[in-house]
Amino acid sequence: MKHRMKSTLAGALSLAALCAASPALADTTIEFQRFFGACDAEFGTNTDVSKAVGECGIITSLVNAFEAENPDIKVNVTTVEWPGYDQLTAQFAAGDPPDVVTIHQSVLGDYASKNLLMPLNDLLASEGISADSFTKASLTGVTRDGKIYGLPIDNWSQLWHIDMALFKEAGLVNPDGTPILPTSVDELMSQAAQFQEKTGKTYMTMPLSNETAAYTRDFYTYLQQQGSDFFGDPTKINIETPEAKNVLEMYKELYDKGYIIKDVDYGASLNAFLAGDAGVHEGGTWVIGDYNAESEKDGTALNKGGYEVYTYPQLFDGPRSQYADGHSLAVSNVKRSDEDTAAIGKFLKFMFDHDYDWSRTGHLPAVQAVLDSDQFKALPHRATVLDLAQIGTPLPGAVQRQFAIQDIIGQEMNAAMTGQKSVDDALKDMQDRVNDLLANI
Repeated sequence: MKHRMKSTLAGALSLAALCAASPALADTTIEFQRFFGACDAEFGTNTDVSKAVGECGIITSLVNAFEAENPDIKVNVTTVEWPGYDQLTAQFAAGDPPDVVTIHQSVLGDYASKNLLMPLNDLLASEGISADSFTKASLTGVTRDGKIYGLPIDNWSQLWHIDMALFKEAGLVNPDGTPILPTSVDELMSQAAQFQEKTGKTYMTMPLSNETAAYTRDFYTYLQQQGSDFFGDPTKINIETPEAKNVLEMYKELYDKGYIIKDVDYGASLNAFLAGDAGVHEGGTWVIGDYNAESEKDGTALNKGGYEVYTYPQLFDGPRSQYADGHSLAVSNVKRSDEDTAAIGKFLKFMFDHDYDWSRTGHLPAVQAVLDSDQFKALPHRATVLDLAQIGTPLPGAVQRQFAIQDIIGQEMNAAMTGQKSVDDALKDMQDRVNDLLANI
C-alpha cells in the first residue's frame, strides 16, 4: 500500500487554490490483485452493482462502488490470469505482494503456514464482523489453527447444468417437469445412451483439454460419495483403492462410449452447452447467472425448453457429499501504517456488506444472514443448489499444495480416460506423484 502524503505549494499558490485547480488525490491506495477476468469495456465505470452480471462484472462494479463511497481511498486493481498463484508467490519472494488478493480457501494454508498472510480476527472485529456471521463451511475454509486468514466471500462447487429442451426430447423429465437424474453409475450410462439415441446430441460436456481442475473436483466428489477417507492423513493421499478405481472407470466409460464431448477446453465446453450440443454441462456455480440470463433471451438454445441446475447426482452408496471450495480476500502480512490497515478494513467490510451482490454470480453466500434471506432464496435456481450448504465438503485444511495436487490428479485422470495409461497405472502414478510432492514441502 502506498500512502500519499498531502503537500502544499510554497509561495502565492495556496492549498485552496491547488484543490480548486485539480481534483483531490486519494489519501490511501490499496493494491488489490484478483482473478475473475477483465471486463472494463462493459463495467469499467459502472457503480450500480445491481446492473452487473457475472463474476467479472460484479467484482469490477463492487470496486467502483467502494471508491465512489470512499473518495479518500483508491483501489488499484491488478487482474491476473486464473488462478495467479505462481505470480503471487513470486511477488512474496520479491517482497512486493499486493495488499489484498483473491485466494481460494483451499490455498490459504500454503501462504499462512509461511507467515505471509495477516491474521484477520482483530481487523474484522474492529469493523463489527464476528466469526459467527459466516456460514460454517466458509468459516472453516478460512480458518487455520484458530486464526482467520481471509474474508470468505462465497463457497462454490461443480454443478449439473441442464438443457431442459434436450432432456424433454430424450424423455428424461418427471411429471412435475423436473429432470430425471441418475441414481447409480448404471443409470447414468443407461440415460446417456437413451439421451443420445433420442436427440442425436452428446449427453455431457466438461472441459477435457488444457484442464486439470474439473477432473479433480469430480474425482473428489465421487470419492466422498463412497465414504473414502483418502486424506485421512493430510500428509499423504491414499487412492490406490477400489473407490478411486470406480471413479476413473466411470469416466473412462463415458469417454469410450462417446457420452461426453471430447477434445474441448473450458471455453469450448461452455459454448457447446450454450449451443445446445449437450444435455448436461459439468460446470461451476459461477455460471448460473450467465446461463440464466442466456435462457431468458429469445432464440437461444437454453430458451427453447428452459435451463435447470442441480448439485451432482448421488451415484454411489455412501454419504450425500460433493467437493466444495470457496473464494476469500486475504491480506499480505507486511508492515503498514494504522491508517493503511484501517483502509483495508473498510474495504473488507464493504465486501462483507455486499455478499448478496456477489452471490448473484451463483456462488453460495459466505454470510449466514444472506444465505438465510428471502432475497437470496428468490434468485433463480437457488432452491435446487441450496443443499450445497450442507453437503459441500472441502479437503482437510491441513492438506498443503492443493492446487499442485489438483494438477497431478487431473493429468493422471485424463491419461486414464483417454487410454494413455491403464486405470491402475494412472492411480499408482497419481498416488506416487502426490505423495512425493507432499513429502518434499
